[in-house]
Amino acid sequence: MIAPALVSDPGVPELFAAADAYGLSIYPPEGYHALDAAEFTRDDVTLLVARSDSGEALGMAALVDLGDGTGELKRMYVHDAARGLGIGAALLDAVETLAGGRGIRTLLLETGEPQRAAIAMYERAGYARVERFGPYVDDPTSVCMAKAL
Repeated sequence: MIAPALVSDPGVPELFAAADAYGLSIYPPEGYHALDAAEFTRDDVTLLVARSDSGEALGMAALVDLGDGTGELKRMYVHDAARGLGIGAALLDAVETLAGGRGIRTLLLETGEPQRAAIAMYERAGYARVERFGPYVDDPTSVCMAKAL
């Protein structure tokens, strides 16, 4: 089940901590571009969480509405034990559906070269590499992608 969540909901702080630990294990601190948990109180940010049938938080993804018909996927993370089960693709689909329902026509994302599996998943979903944008312009570890919805 994938549904909107708050950062304080059960299991969500642990997802944030695991995502940060993973990100900082493969990127230098200056190359880790995650939204801080406090930013999830903003009206333009929606967090979606995937849960098991028993309610365990397995993964998350956020949509940031940039207000110009464009959105950005942020905080995409699937817990190690849940990888390979299709949860990432399901979260991506849920974010795209949410974005489309809000009139967002283009979804952007940033990942990095070390995340080959994520890049492959995004490419399978129809994302293509684009020029680095926003805070990622000067980061050589960043891979930016976009998809028209």
